[in-house]
Amino acid sequence: MTIDYLALGEELDGDEYLICEYTVKSDLDIVTAGKRIAEEESTGTWTRPTTLSEDIFKKYGAKVTKAEGNRVEIGYPVIDFSGEIGEIPQILSIVAGNLFGLDSLEGVRLVDIHFPQDIIDRYPGPQFGIEGLRDILDRPDKPLIGTIVKPKIGLPPKEFADYVYQAGRGGLTNSKDDETLVDQDFCPLQDRVSHVSESLDRLEEEGHKMIHAHNISTSGHRMLEAADLALENGARQLMVDVLTVGFAGVQALAEDPSIKVPIHVHRAMHAAITKNPEHGISMPVIGKLVRLAGGDALHIGTYGIGKMHAEVSEEIYSREVITEDMKGLDPMMPVASGGLHPGMIDKLMEKSGPDVQIQAGGGVSGHPEGVSSGAAALRQAVDAAYKGIDLREYAKDHQELRKALEKWM
Repeated sequence: MTIDYLALGEELDGDEYLICEYTVKSDLDIVTAGKRIAEEESTGTWTRPTTLSEDIFKKYGAKVTKAEGNRVEIGYPVIDFSGEIGEIPQILSIVAGNLFGLDSLEGVRLVDIHFPQDIIDRYPGPQFGIEGLRDILDRPDKPLIGTIVKPKIGLPPKEFADYVYQAGRGGLTNSKDDETLVDQDFCPLQDRVSHVSESLDRLEEEGHKMIHAHNISTSGHRMLEAADLALENGARQLMVDVLTVGFAGVQALAEDPSIKVPIHVHRAMHAAITKNPEHGISMPVIGKLVRLAGGDALHIGTYGIGKMHAEVSEEIYSREVITEDMKGLDPMMPVASGGLHPGMIDKLMEKSGPDVQIQAGGGVSGHPEGVSSGAAALRQAVDAAYKGIDLREYAKDHQELRKALEKWM
């Protein structure tokens, strides 16, 4: 019996195979490298098992369909992902498992993943997404405008909630906890949510709609308990650090019928996985998995404009994979965050378009006249960019924006 994972040139049925694209750095030729990945992640190992029958190989073995330059394409039979309890953890264990540790591969990167309809149909997808968030905020066209409460940690609940209120007074539609704040003693989740809810109610009474994403990132069943606690105290949105919690945590929230608020997904720790262009997993892959799991908004970067490292083309593709057609799943809201201030908004929106949630922490709280003026400056910058008006020209009649530009430009 011949066992050969090579099927070069074969066109696989996208409904029968989950298809992955990898880049590889190795002393091996690319065909051999592709074979090593396919055998390791499906039916093979470093030697020929006596228990590997031809029937098992034909049913469950992966196929290398392309191997050119430094790129390989591998198809995994959909039956490899069958069953009721495997879910996203099982998918990742197959397509992004032991292959990263193979000694013969100096570097390997999962750059894209294409799901068959059968797999997509098992997942909730976004329950709100772009349109749901716009409906909640009565904001049908313009970008959503948000802030992250700063400092990241240290504010007690009442001061934290006052920051949110001041941001809303300045015209922002969104605010959020930072990724490092969950339920610390100095700002307990229950007290924080309660006080923030009062601020949001006050804003609504004044005619302004705003939501705040509360970070409930914790372990296993405790995250559902944290979600219940937040909702009981008036939470309008929940936030999860997806890579520290796991995709299954997002899915557990999205599938819980008692959770009827949007899920904001932060990508804290992603650069440990995504930053090396020759190794790891690309952000578009993470984006597709978050969309499967049921996230409604996802941080994807600032297209090279903010403070974080960026591969601009990859961030643009990340936006595409979470907003464009994905076999029936609703689109997610792309979130741009990390070192933004009002003077960057026109350049950001040239790349992002209007379907974006713009988040600025220091770019709001660092305004010389405080949070409310910083929020107003950010809102004014978005209004100017949306209308196609030069920021400096618009700032002549908008003092908050003018002072922001004077400080940061």
